[in-house]
Amino acid sequence: MKRKAEKQQATAPVSAFAARKARQQQVQIVAPEKTAQNEPAVEPPSKRARRSLEEGAASQAANGNDRIQTRRSTRRKEETLSSVGFAEKQPQRSAVAARAQITERAPALEKEDAEPSDAAEEEAEDILDEENGVGVIPVEDDAEGYESPADDVPQVQDFPLSKTRLNKSNIVYSDEHTLCVRIKEKMNLVLLGHYDLWVKRGVISLMGAKLHPSTRLYRVYAPSTHSLPVIKCVAGVDGEAEIEVKSCNSGIYRLRHLSTLYQRIWNGKNTAADKMMLKKASASTKRTFSVLYTSSDDSWKRHLRPLHLEKQWSSAIRSLSQRGGRLRVLICGPKASGKSTFSRYLLNHLLSPAPQTENNYRNTDGVAFLDLDPGQPEFSPMGQVYLAHLRSPFFGPPFTHPSLAESQDGSIVRAHHIGATSPKEDPDHYVLAAMDLMDRYRSLLASYPQCPLIINYPGWIFGLGLEVATWLVKSLGLSDVVYMSEKGPAEVVEPLGQAAHEARVPLTTLPSQPTDFVSRSSAQLRSMQVQSYFHMSRPSEIHNPQWLATTVSRTRPFIVDYAGPRQGIRGIMVMGPQTSPDLLHEVLDGALVGVVAIESPNAIVGQADTAGFSGTSARDAIENGTQGNEDMSDAASDVDMNDVTDASQADAALTSSTSPSIESMITRTPNEDLPYLFVGSGSCNPLDPKASNCLGLALVRSVDISSRKLELITPIPGSKLREALEQGHGIVLVRGMLDNPNWAISEDYYAARAAEKRHQELVAKARKEIDSRIGQDAAVDADTHGMVSAVLRERIRRASNVPWMTVIEDNSRRHREAAQREKSLWKLRKKAYPGSESETDW
Repeated sequence: MKRKAEKQQATAPVSAFAARKARQQQVQIVAPEKTAQNEPAVEPPSKRARRSLEEGAASQAANGNDRIQTRRSTRRKEETLSSVGFAEKQPQRSAVAARAQITERAPALEKEDAEPSDAAEEEAEDILDEENGVGVIPVEDDAEGYESPADDVPQVQDFPLSKTRLNKSNIVYSDEHTLCVRIKEKMNLVLLGHYDLWVKRGVISLMGAKLHPSTRLYRVYAPSTHSLPVIKCVAGVDGEAEIEVKSCNSGIYRLRHLSTLYQRIWNGKNTAADKMMLKKASASTKRTFSVLYTSSDDSWKRHLRPLHLEKQWSSAIRSLSQRGGRLRVLICGPKASGKSTFSRYLLNHLLSPAPQTENNYRNTDGVAFLDLDPGQPEFSPMGQVYLAHLRSPFFGPPFTHPSLAESQDGSIVRAHHIGATSPKEDPDHYVLAAMDLMDRYRSLLASYPQCPLIINYPGWIFGLGLEVATWLVKSLGLSDVVYMSEKGPAEVVEPLGQAAHEARVPLTTLPSQPTDFVSRSSAQLRSMQVQSYFHMSRPSEIHNPQWLATTVSRTRPFIVDYAGPRQGIRGIMVMGPQTSPDLLHEVLDGALVGVVAIESPNAIVGQADTAGFSGTSARDAIENGTQGNEDMSDAASDVDMNDVTDASQADAALTSSTSPSIESMITRTPNEDLPYLFVGSGSCNPLDPKASNCLGLALVRSVDISSRKLELITPIPGSKLREALEQGHGIVLVRGMLDNPNWAISEDYYAARAAEKRHQELVAKARKEIDSRIGQDAAVDADTHGMVSAVLRERIRRASNVPWMTVIEDNSRRHREAAQREKSLWKLRKKAYPGSESETDW
């Protein structure tokens, strides 16, 4: 194998990155069989040489027309951070710099069209090289190294999707918005888009759930970014089930006006089946869903696949569900092995609203979902681990339910801000958070004694991650452990099996999912989920969430005093290496922060109370980590977030919260007077999970130095903030090592381009009417359209001229051809052996 690697090295392109990769392959215990030609062309950001603005522009121009590139900071900022020794580890700031640079907006263009017309409009969208699927290209995308652009993208195949062929015999009724069909037993139907599903007769299965006839409508999201859910008839009346599918208006379509990541992910032009059912409707009629028989029916020729369920998965789900309320299962395995998909199937199966299951168990207490994956969480944005109590199945990828705030289908019992997408950044804090959430689950059992538990463990399953996993297996009192890979390796499966044997817990090994290509990388999916999190709302009068297309620069902020008599936050923490107080403003402005409530004086762990984690001393680490010798008052300050509390309550809370101990840990920045909270030696100690609770994420839109106020954009409900303050909890903002919000920087530019596109379509439609008018009226209309076009062009110019973003416009034929060759597929690299990138770059 070594000789083979040497031969490959001799024929590979000579570069520092390729040479280093070849040397790493030679020292691995098991060398990969892949040749050097399949190496990713992008090096992880911490080891990539920095590029100048001109180099970045040239690179972006080669990737497509009119593209956007975002950067974390300027070279001057990088040099400043390097001078204090944490440039590589400390996340640098980005800013939503467009917040005050666009002053005029055409009122007529503010109103969004109805959702069906939005869906019809999308098929003609070609904003910013939409054919490639990605227009925002952050320099630091995909730091894990697990996805790489596919070198040899497979051709679009005629992949079978639906077994049911619609005709007059099985279509009950059909109109512009609704489709009612009968599906025979063991037959299925696949739809692309999003819709409301009503089961009228029979029993169907959908993403693990068995849905019986009822009056309830289930909202289903089926974008092209994930495998499409399959509607299958499992039992019927006279051998058939009857369902009604209806178009829905959720507003999620409108997010395509704010990001290219959301473009071309729903249904395109009407398929052959749609046209057959809409013969009597107008040619422009389009539902929010489309019926697909095969993948070639898609008008945009995307890489579509059905949501495949292995037979072994089905058997395991049935076996696990038979445990009923006694189920405590940990699902683990390598990255991209299907852990989240299996967890979602099992969750939906347990939450199926069936009268009873095969073992006469009826779920009335819901299901507890302990999500320990901060990189790809299911019901929260990145950087958090949480315990959720769910009462209804969910049909859609994570970015369609990024939050459970004010939801009727479930709630977050407790959450902790890890501040990173990987637990390896601080294993001590991660284990403490997991144990506290497990304690909360035991408390939940007092009210819901028959509530089963599903634990989703991240792909951090090698090295230290394996030690954490085996320790959790021995300590959590589980009933089952599921490992999502039949290929091992033995170095992982054997320790897991030994830990399960010691805990007297069965270990089930299942095959990983067969998907090899995806249309969005992990970093892009995180951006989509965070962007969805900040744009989603839950109106009280409707059951399902809605999404708003208002950019964050135009969203009404929460105003928080960070100094003075009405100080609303106790302090600002920066996780990781110690930050100079002079740079706190630079690090905070435009960053994503966790809004954490401090519940007791023990929330801040003292400098002498940290303990390193190891597989043999995990319990000691947890016990030592919760002991703090610092004192902090548990009374709350006032957060002036749209009058959450009144002034009298604020004064009383502030008076009771002032103490020498908390002041001794606060360092006021010399210029801005920001309350910098740092405890530790060299790096900041995180807040103790037993005495703190994360309320959600916020985006720091600006720091107003003159008035000593912060402008925060956050979807956290005001009732949740009020409840924390009324309980005497203090609020701390925690700046972690999360991906920079590049999506927020470019939202105004994409919104301006979308507005221009809509105006051009209106002008083209109006020209036909102008031709039939007299000259004077036509001239007036032309002048009006010209004035609006000028305003829109000026809006685009202002939105593109912001810091940390470069707009590349190049329409040359060579660059168009290069962009056409690019594909929006990413190849999953499922490595599962010691020394692979799955261990080091997770």
